Amino acid sequence: MQKRKVFSMQISSRFTLAVHIFACINTFKEDYKVTSDFLAGSTNVNPVIIRKILGQLKAAGLVEVARGSGGASIARPLKEISFLDIYHAVDCIEHGELFHFHENPNTNCPVGRNIHVILDDRLRQVQKAMEDELASITLEDVLGDTERLIHGD
Repeated sequence: MQKRKVFSMQISSRFTLAVHIFACINTFKEDYKVTSDFLAGSTNVNPVIIRKILGQLKAAGLVEVARGSGGASIARPLKEISFLDIYHAVDCIEHGELFHFHENPNTNCPVGRNIHVILDDRLRQVQKAMEDELASITLEDVLGDTERLIHGD
């Protein structure tokens, strides 16, 4: 029996890590220097990965990072940062397309020859709906929930 590879499609974990980073920065900003090592302790992810994500968020103007062990801070008001901003900042998808098409469908097959025509517009529609929903959720929404859960309000 031949083993089949199973491929799954997921948005990169960089997105949820980035939201986790924002939650930590917001929660601990008064009590700690929120450094990559500090964030690595909360996320259980290597500090090198945290630094890469912080760099992406900084490049997008979403966080500020002080050199050395100065720590990170949120660069804009929470209500002005949407999930879509974070999603774009951490480069969750290749070439801006959520759905990656399999390479080289067989043009001698009537399905292979037409699969792009059949799916492309529908897949763009699905991606737009997802991005519209991401744009409607702000860090203010999410971090408010974080505060309530942590402090029991």
